[in-house]
Amino acid sequence: MMTFCFTGIRSFPKLWKNNPYLGLSPGHSYLSLFLKDCYGIWNQQKWFSLKTVSAQNTKAVNLLTAKARYLRKGDEGSNKQVSSDSHLFAAGAAKKRSEMNPHKEDHALPPVRNTIQLPTKPLNSEEWDKLKEDFKGKAKFESWIISQMAHSHSSVDVAKSLLAWVAAKNNGIVGYDLLVRYLYLCVFHKQTSEVIDVYEIMKARYKRLESEGYTLLIQGLVHSDRWKEALLLLEDVKKVMIASRKNYNDCIEGALLHQDVNLAWNLYQELLGHDLIPMLKTLKAFFDFGKNIKDDQYSNKLLDILLYLRNNQLYPEESFAQSIKTWFESVPGEQWKGQFTTVKESGQCLGCGKTMESIHLSPEEYEFLKGKIMRDVIDGGDQYKKTTPQELERFQNFVKCCPPFDIVIDGLNVAKTFPKARESQVLLDVVSQLAKRNVQLLVLGRKHMLTQHLRWRKDEMKKVQKQARCFFADNISEDDPFLLYATLHSGNHCKFITKDLMRDHKACLRDAKTQRLFFKWQQGHQLAIINRVAGSKITFQHIPCYDTVVQTTGDSWHIPYDENTVERYSYEVPTKWLCLRRKT
Repeated sequence: MMTFCFTGIRSFPKLWKNNPYLGLSPGHSYLSLFLKDCYGIWNQQKWFSLKTVSAQNTKAVNLLTAKARYLRKGDEGSNKQVSSDSHLFAAGAAKKRSEMNPHKEDHALPPVRNTIQLPTKPLNSEEWDKLKEDFKGKAKFESWIISQMAHSHSSVDVAKSLLAWVAAKNNGIVGYDLLVRYLYLCVFHKQTSEVIDVYEIMKARYKRLESEGYTLLIQGLVHSDRWKEALLLLEDVKKVMIASRKNYNDCIEGALLHQDVNLAWNLYQELLGHDLIPMLKTLKAFFDFGKNIKDDQYSNKLLDILLYLRNNQLYPEESFAQSIKTWFESVPGEQWKGQFTTVKESGQCLGCGKTMESIHLSPEEYEFLKGKIMRDVIDGGDQYKKTTPQELERFQNFVKCCPPFDIVIDGLNVAKTFPKARESQVLLDVVSQLAKRNVQLLVLGRKHMLTQHLRWRKDEMKKVQKQARCFFADNISEDDPFLLYATLHSGNHCKFITKDLMRDHKACLRDAKTQRLFFKWQQGHQLAIINRVAGSKITFQHIPCYDTVVQTTGDSWHIPYDENTVERYSYEVPTKWLCLRRKT
């Protein structure tokens, strides 16, 4: 019996014949090897194509890579517990709503699983032969098994025995897909010497790698004494595309790990120059490195990072917030004291008593946002509305003939808030309660709401029309452009009621500043219904009076952060704060 289980991968060059480079002819520019996701989300499809991509297709390759990187972006950190805070945009509110109103049953078929078990120890060639015989899947056994190993984070030794078996069956040749998955396991298990050996093999065999191959090598090398070679790989990536923020993160962490601070800051500025959003762990690394350092220049750069969080409405996770607190408290001679706290509904910090910035826009901000929404969403947002220019013009003339409204109501949306109740009755209850406040109301609806129906009674709709101005659009029309137009046209005091979170309209705005102002305006103006007692009182969620962004007065900082135990959707804001104040 011959056993192919090596104690180290240093003999791996012998597994390959001394083949020439997979060179690129003059008509080709890039070796395209597409991974699905090298961080544990594998599937049974073929990972890559060993076809080269012609020069004219480089732009398409870069576009695909950029899309893949964009789709991987998301909120960092995982959470479970629901926050007790109740306003519409509070962290955990959406999770709580989904639990109270579960979605319809998911009828997707369960994934088909193969019956073979992954080995937990290295196998010899006969054992691998037997396992392959037992395999019933349609995929190639070697690709499937290494994918499952990567997904399950199998030991490096088990994967090594698989590669040795494959090499023995293929005249010493191990394919790129198996090699790069093995590399993933080496990086995951922090087997630096193994990473270096795979790096040497790849360097000898391939002139260019695909983006995920580079990413794994960079991630693995930065923790070794050959960390500067990761910078050479970064340069290789930059020759064909904009490097990912993860590539930059790993190189920055490597520079800080090896005390090259200037290089780390230069890479950070380069990352920002490409309009990439830094990973929060990158920013955390700068704060961790700065602990106990008395360097005004370094301190100012860290404060700039906090302002970057503010301007881009980014929120550190709990461990990052702890790093910020530790850094402030460690700076020699500064005498900062931090605590984790909350902010009262009035906007007052429970830690220091200071009042947070108002959620309401200044007159200048309001006029700027109003103009942007009118141009980009209402006039230019055809992809987000189903209405005719004639109908929109009819509505604009209607609004001009009315006094400014205090509250604009999305009638159809509000009427469907409580599915078991009759729509017209729900809408009437809401309008009747608000009308008692002696405010100007506008109800936006569809023409079908005026037709007698089991769920739409004419007598109730007539009562609605007596207490509020009403505009009923064609049945195919979209309500949101009308809602936004009427609310903004009425002035900064006007509120609106809808369950719609308007993420499509925010996305239609073309720059970060306008999106930030839109969300701030939305938080300060959107009312939401949380309870109704038939024929009685409607309960609305409170609107926060303060803004949830990083803010400072010079001798204090207030930083909202994500709790580890709370699931916050991207359109929600944290409810916990880090309060930092300088001792006097």
